[in-house]
Amino acid sequence: MTQPVTIIMIEDDEGHARLIERNIRRSGVNNEIIPFANGTDAMKLLFGADGTGLVQKGNALLILLDLNLPDMTGIDILKQIKENKYLKASPVVVLTTTDDSQEIKRCYELGCNVYITKPVNYENFANAIRQLGLFFSVIQVPPAAS
Repeated sequence: MTQPVTIIMIEDDEGHARLIERNIRRSGVNNEIIPFANGTDAMKLLFGADGTGLVQKGNALLILLDLNLPDMTGIDILKQIKENKYLKASPVVVLTTTDDSQEIKRCYELGCNVYITKPVNYENFANAIRQLGLFFSVIQVPPAAS
């Protein structure tokens, strides 16, 4: 039996975080969602006290990542996740307001799996997240490396 996937949501905008979680739930995804309002706290959970990421060994994680955070850039977080032997297989979905083509290209080069620009319109944003939730319900996520 496969381990349930834990969703790590790194989103500093509280309204966006609530909207994301609500619409993921509306699409039928009931996985645990652990929210973080900054990169520092998320990195502590992801990499553990020793900073190696070994704490995640065997865990199946899916990471929702905003690029514009108050304490560090999502690009830095993405880079560290994809360079870590325990975390690199975890899918990272970049969910941000930035639609700069260079930034999108950089995220894909660093290993992001999906890049979504948050629609400005509330209803479009809610719809995009519901569709993302449907995507989550069908993808396979590998456990962190041994």
